[in-house]
Amino acid sequence: MSEEPIKVYRAKEIITMDPTAPSATAIAVQGDRIVGIGDSTDVIQWGVKEIDDRFDDYVLLPGFIEAHSHVMSGALWEFPYVGFYDREDPQGKIWQGCRDIESVLEQLTQYENRISDPDETLIGWGLDPIFLQGERLEAHHLDQVSTTRPIFVFHASAHLATVNSEMMRRSGIDRHTPTPGVARNADGEPNGELQEPAAMSLALNGLLSIGTAIMSSEAKWNYAREARNCGVTTVADLGTTRLAVEGQLEAWREATDQMSYPARVVVAFGHHDSGGSPADVDGLAALAVRLRDEEETAKLRFGIVKLILDGSIQGFTARLSPPYYLNPPQGHPGNGLWLIPPEQMPEIVSSYHRAGLTVHCHCNGDEASQVFIDAVEAALLEHPRDDHRHTVQHSQLTTASQYQKMYALGMNANIFSNHIFYWGDQHAAITVGEDRAAAMDACATAERENVKFSIHSDSPITPISQLHTMWCAVNRKTASGRILGPDERIGVHKALQACTIDAAHQLRLDKEIGSLEVGKLADLSVLARNPYEVPPEELKDIQVWGTMVGGIVHQAASE
Repeated sequence: MSEEPIKVYRAKEIITMDPTAPSATAIAVQGDRIVGIGDSTDVIQWGVKEIDDRFDDYVLLPGFIEAHSHVMSGALWEFPYVGFYDREDPQGKIWQGCRDIESVLEQLTQYENRISDPDETLIGWGLDPIFLQGERLEAHHLDQVSTTRPIFVFHASAHLATVNSEMMRRSGIDRHTPTPGVARNADGEPNGELQEPAAMSLALNGLLSIGTAIMSSEAKWNYAREARNCGVTTVADLGTTRLAVEGQLEAWREATDQMSYPARVVVAFGHHDSGGSPADVDGLAALAVRLRDEEETAKLRFGIVKLILDGSIQGFTARLSPPYYLNPPQGHPGNGLWLIPPEQMPEIVSSYHRAGLTVHCHCNGDEASQVFIDAVEAALLEHPRDDHRHTVQHSQLTTASQYQKMYALGMNANIFSNHIFYWGDQHAAITVGEDRAAAMDACATAERENVKFSIHSDSPITPISQLHTMWCAVNRKTASGRILGPDERIGVHKALQACTIDAAHQLRLDKEIGSLEVGKLADLSVLARNPYEVPPEELKDIQVWGTMVGGIVHQAASE
């Protein structure tokens, strides 16, 4: 029994996500745990003397859970932002978006003028050419910023980059480069666009500079600050951290061991660390099991593995079933890229499955979803296992029949509902067409087929904000204001479940977080308004005051 005093927090209302006691007005916390919940009179009668009324005018909920994001989100603020939409940084400052190529080049030029070392690579991030009218950004555009300094512009999807001619020259990228994903002009010459990791890795110091920033302590703190600012208390870093690399565990421990660190982090193993052979996969699985069993702390968790099977839909690199893409760029092969050969998936999934780990697999296209579903089925036939919770990540074009199969196999989905707002108009008009776009990110279908699912931002691909992500799933409004696929809208309660208790289930943490119950961790979101009481179209506009993580209060930053 804890020796710490019990503190009672009163609130305008408390939403518990516990169906046996769905609401309250006071919650008692001792140390990092909830020890009572009910009305003020219920908890005060225990003889508790310390009453905290700072939340009297606020609504408390279980801390939001972002079950698919990347610590890269905190690292990229070291570099200039050149994305289309306005974006808030971890300190609460709003950065204006770049609406055309000229604005992108102007932003990069401002930063180029500040760099004294002529050999330092200029990194930009957040670009998505699909939003820019006219030409697609290529090397000859970036050459206007510099013809002597290498430039690497990381796309919003994190699956592509565009580089200038000097970067290609220094990296040896030319018409003879055999690597898949090097985009080319009609004459066969590379145009500066590099698609997927193999091609992007050719650009010297591009991904390396971003990787170095990711390893920093500041990246981990910015990641947690962004989470805190939008009411998120647990974030899953899906495959960004290379846990097989020396020093990565220690770096995470250094940050998360501090009491003031404002989030819990679930760090997944990235399959790219395996080296590709079955023996390497088995060794990585053993290391993941050891970390889960021996190295976990209150704020640092392990036990899940991240596979990346295909690319991005807006980057035209996801794997789709026929009729494939509607209006792909010139020279596009017709379908996307496999980042893991499909024939290897059954053995890879089985290796992690046998080790007792939960496999989360990036599947944007429905062809990719099918390959992963088939691999899970094969693993279960070989090695039956209850409650595995293997998860289709993104699940953007997953079909009703695929959801039916997922339910039968005990699989989960994490649905990228933010795409409806950020890229819905482009998906309907450019990438997959009206009908398929209306059926994308099909939360209502997953609900009808009884598949447990969460919804996510994939930050930095889109900003962390579970309220905005809920708004997308509930309203399905695009950036132009149209409703895309009205029959795939879900209710506010289901969206809240997807961001709390069902996200906790997916991360195997539902016994500790996801609802406000006695004995669970005291992780709360503090909101200015009740999500059930605002008009659904106003969900994203609810002000976040801050969070509580393990009984410690963290107020959101603002400017």
